[in-house]
Amino acid sequence: MAETFTREYDAMRRALALAASPGVPLHPNPRVGCVLLAPDGTTVGEGYHRGAGNPHAEIEALAVAGDRAAGATAVVTLEPCNHTGRTGPCAEALIAAGVRRVVVAQRDPNPVAGGGLETLAAAGIESDAGTLEEAAVALNPAWTFAHVHGRPFVTWKFATTLDGRSAASDGTSRWISSPAARHDTHRLRAQCDTMLVGANTVEVDDPQLTVRDEDDQPVAVQPLRVVLGQRDLAEDRRIFDDVAETLHLRTRDPLEALQALYAEHDRHHVFLEGGPTLAAAFVKAGLVDEIVTYVAPLLLGSGKSALGRLGIRTIGNALRFALVDTAVIGEGAEANVRLTLRPERN
Repeated sequence: MAETFTREYDAMRRALALAASPGVPLHPNPRVGCVLLAPDGTTVGEGYHRGAGNPHAEIEALAVAGDRAAGATAVVTLEPCNHTGRTGPCAEALIAAGVRRVVVAQRDPNPVAGGGLETLAAAGIESDAGTLEEAAVALNPAWTFAHVHGRPFVTWKFATTLDGRSAASDGTSRWISSPAARHDTHRLRAQCDTMLVGANTVEVDDPQLTVRDEDDQPVAVQPLRVVLGQRDLAEDRRIFDDVAETLHLRTRDPLEALQALYAEHDRHHVFLEGGPTLAAAFVKAGLVDEIVTYVAPLLLGSGKSALGRLGIRTIGNALRFALVDTAVIGEGAEANVRLTLRPERN
């Protein structure tokens, strides 16, 4: 029994490494790895999901194993899917291949695809869940969060001076952050599937909201650009160019917008770069799951705050956040400090 557990544990570590293979898109599908173990513990097949439209990890591993899959143990980082989408259900494929046992790290939180272990059990296949579960969840944190909560994970990003200003008193804000910090922001944007701003930001600042590389060129795969607000917008705004897709959600309700992005557009991670009013709306609604701020070595003395009014009048009611990461981005006078924080409720 102990030897079997060790083999399955080691196989799960390998499956996790496969799932984390470089170049695999972070969305819309989860990253998944699979290892097939013969009864003697040898590996007869392995695979990983390479992105939407490609075979799932189990299907790749079964193709490698061929007839050797019969009687094998499938070690998978995520519960085999139980629905037909672009591909057929992996649970049924494992049954058809004659797999004897299935070990998974994470149960599938997607209400559409979950239930694979129950299908396997009905076919008489033994299963076990929870091996290295935390590591599996860490592979797909935003995807998992979205399916558990029915809305995307929200990262609010802003740049500020030492005295907490996001713009000077005349409204100018380019550039508070350094070139190195702006490059770092594009790296973080690329990890999300949605860029979100308010209609006022589009009117006043005319952002393009794209992800660009170190040569300031748009990358091939762009997040969805979303404008929140009821007002009409001029057609010549840069956010309506053809570099990326743009969606205008005509609502002022942050939760309504997030639920629509999840349910209707399959979005899992929102990068919020709106102005102080929109940021305050998300904060007051308890819909900011992560804060990333770049603090620049500048003083303005007056000007705009990054955050609008929250209605907090005493320090005892202040919203508190846990600091989870600190990094210095850039060098010398151009250096910014990047702080990453999470609400204490998380």
